[in-house]
Amino acid sequence: MDAVPVSGRASTSHRIRSIEISHHRLTFEPPFRASWDSKPRTHFDATLVRVTTESGLVGYGSGDKMVGFSGHEELFIGEDPLAIERHYRVLSHIDFHYGRCWPLDLALWDLAGKIAGQPCWKLLGGLSSRLRAYASSGVLRDSAAMAEQAERYLAQGFRAMKVRFHRGDWRDDVRALEAVRARVGDRLDLLVDCNQGWRLPWDTEAAWTFKDALAVARELERLDIYWMEEPLHRADHAGMRALREATDVRIAGGEMTRQVHELRDLIGAGCLDVLQPDVALVGGITGLRRIAIMALEYNLVFTPHTWTNGMGVTANAHLAAGLAESPLLEYPFDPPDWSLERRDYLMAQPLAVDSEGWLHLSDTPGMGYEPNEGLLAKTRIGAVRA
Repeated sequence: MDAVPVSGRASTSHRIRSIEISHHRLTFEPPFRASWDSKPRTHFDATLVRVTTESGLVGYGSGDKMVGFSGHEELFIGEDPLAIERHYRVLSHIDFHYGRCWPLDLALWDLAGKIAGQPCWKLLGGLSSRLRAYASSGVLRDSAAMAEQAERYLAQGFRAMKVRFHRGDWRDDVRALEAVRARVGDRLDLLVDCNQGWRLPWDTEAAWTFKDALAVARELERLDIYWMEEPLHRADHAGMRALREATDVRIAGGEMTRQVHELRDLIGAGCLDVLQPDVALVGGITGLRRIAIMALEYNLVFTPHTWTNGMGVTANAHLAAGLAESPLLEYPFDPPDWSLERRDYLMAQPLAVDSEGWLHLSDTPGMGYEPNEGLLAKTRIGAVRA
């Protein structure tokens, strides 16, 4: 690694030479019927950001579509890739004026690890190189099928599972949850995602009221549920705070919160027990490490929402392991509907858990992943070059 001059400018070999953004679409059959989407999904779109230095090192990141980035390339070209706080400020201004471009932050962290010769989890604090993954289901199966899926998760080594609500009547959701608990007993910690915090543009159903959420919470207490995720609209801070005080079930949220300051306000207002922002959607690693530290200072659980592709899951894992040592990390996995082949098609190797449900991060510099160039070439649907 070349020395950085006293002026703070990077040596020529480590300045940013180019940024490439490519978009990809994997089509599949049968469709994925996500619990939070009334439209069956027949494809999975993903965006890949490549940041290349003059020496040829490349950092990779994935997440949002990088809408609004075009025309701002010159703010990064020729700069030191290790000036991550500087780049974070620029990205936050682009976010305000144009759109979310946080995958670039993830690519810069991957690049920083490669320049330093260290994995990102070590650069972020080095607390741990592994996390206990929880199997995050995505399909609204009937009660018997949910219980069968829970058994399969147990057989694969998982010790925790997230069950999705959104069957139209929460009582039907509770019945499915009861079937799971009856089948697995206390062998699995159970988490519930109520999916009330936000809606897709075509889904106009109103979110639960506070009293709806409280009635559900009473049922979840009875079933010994570890946390209750997104039980109210994302802006209902007073409702979340009141619900947190009224139930023993942990209240979780923040997965689709779009600004770092909004997460700060959720913490300061006492709204949540479990904070779940996603580095691929808000703030990148640079912004969310601030939030992780703040959550820890308030004695809250910080565990990112990671329903994204494998690169996004990996980036969240580095922050959660290296800085927060999160007790559980979301692992989107609901085969055959949501398999590793679908989720991780960007990557040369999928992000897998071991036979006891642990997710291990290696000592490979950066994020530890590489792109699946062959499949990326076949799935490419557009590109912007800088």
